[in-house]
Amino acid sequence: MPFARAFADDGFVVLVHDHRTFGASDGEPRQDVDPWQQIADWRWAISYLESRPEADADRIGLWGSNYAGGHTIVLGATDRRLRAVVSQVPTISGYEQGLRRVAPDAVASLDFYLQATPDGAWEAAKAGGPGDASLGMFLYKLAHVPVITIAKVRGRARGGGNELALACDMIFAARENAVFGQFESGTGALPGAGGIQHLTRRLGRTRAIEAITLDGFVERLAKRIAGFPPAGVKAAKRAINDLTLPPPANVRSDSATFLSLVALPESRERLDYLTNLGLQTPGDLERDLGKAVAEFPG
Repeated sequence: MPFARAFADDGFVVLVHDHRTFGASDGEPRQDVDPWQQIADWRWAISYLESRPEADADRIGLWGSNYAGGHTIVLGATDRRLRAVVSQVPTISGYEQGLRRVAPDAVASLDFYLQATPDGAWEAAKAGGPGDASLGMFLYKLAHVPVITIAKVRGRARGGGNELALACDMIFAARENAVFGQFESGTGALPGAGGIQHLTRRLGRTRAIEAITLDGFVERLAKRIAGFPPAGVKAAKRAINDLTLPPPANVRSDSATFLSLVALPESRERLDYLTNLGLQTPGDLERDLGKAVAEFPG
């Protein structure tokens, strides 16, 4: 929004839209990223601009940053109605950029997570209703897989990253630089993917952050568990889950509440403010996010 205001202040006619399934736009499942659908929706936005009397249909341009920056390149090459595109730090190939962010021995895991979604996967995810396709329900199902899951954290795990760690059976963190947190309340929302449910149940029973050599310890632990008879491991985990994990209705409720709160103007204003300061980007804001949330100028 601040970028749009800057353009408007300089005399441009500016159209801002939320992609379908995001923000104020409708669509299910929420937060679903379909790049070709988003590009098609941009074409509809261009058509809408052409119909507006205040816009010059012969001088339409696009501005996009990061993921949307990649969209502007595709549209600039394929839509003859455009006269200019501005692409800021564009995502050209998500796969290639992903390779630069992982260790060589983890590429196989990356390939697994980037494989095509099987036909019918979303329908299966929503078997219990639209809320079952939320991140919270995905992590709920992760917590119930019949194997032991281990989160190894070296760095910052906030928001959804912290909720992912909490959904695992064990968490081990580097003493020197691991940071966990849920900052959503500071933006007017709440943790919507299980953070409240897991933290409430875990406080008082999880182990403190270990002062250990993280990589070797976790690898030895994982191999040791893998050597146990699987039936016993599954039975033990199932019994512990029954005692400690939240019911699905609680997770769905948190997800629905989160989506309704982040759509409020005051929450969107705070999130825009933090995004412009560098939210989810390595830098000073992420190193001291709690202070930035508390010092919102409004």
